Amino acid sequence: MKLERMIAIIMLLLQREKMSGRELAELFEVSLRTIYRDIETINQAGIPIVTSSGVGGALGS
Repeated sequence: MKLERMIAIIMLLLQREKMSGRELAELFEVSLRTIYRDIETINQAGIPIVTSSGVGGALGS
């Protein structure tokens, strides 16, 4: 399930370019912390995902 979720996150970010962590957490019905862990794993695999924090912060490819 984790691998499928991470692939889906990559595909979504390729389509939309920006999404909030909260949006992804709600979409996949997991915690925000789980999304951040998945993003870190994706980055470690060599797929760059840029993050920004604060109001209006988002994840993007």
